[in-house]
Amino acid sequence: MKKIQIFGLIIIAVAIGIIVSTAGDASTYVDFGKAIEMADNGDNESIHVVGKLQKNAAGQILDMQYHPEIDPNYFEFTLVDNKNKVQKVVYRSTKPQDFDKSEQVVVVGKMENGTFAAEKILMKCPSKYENGKMETTEATASKS
Repeated sequence: MKKIQIFGLIIIAVAIGIIVSTAGDASTYVDFGKAIEMADNGDNESIHVVGKLQKNAAGQILDMQYHPEIDPNYFEFTLVDNKNKVQKVVYRSTKPQDFDKSEQVVVVGKMENGTFAAEKILMKCPSKYENGKMETTEATASKS
């Protein structure tokens, strides 16, 4: 075999390895009802849930708990999914910056003991620079 053919085979093998490794990390979008059902069936894969924060008439988030002086790595809030199911979410990291301004939230994680344990939070916030456009921010919990 020529060197160029060997080099080509190595490139193809690396590409296949990357595709296989990323396919294993892929998760699906579900609602909280399906997340609970999956947890009850013993399915522990990470899932995405899209929702909105519960806010009062003044725009303040309801049921949000974050006390950095007690535990800076515990953030709890309530999320309403697209089927209007209300669920408590626990994020074991610091509260993401501009969380209060987010219009839509995607949490990535799994159900544990009746709450959704988020590993990552994706936020869609109104852009402060261009009217009508959304800005997306991602926060990932640090693994200890």
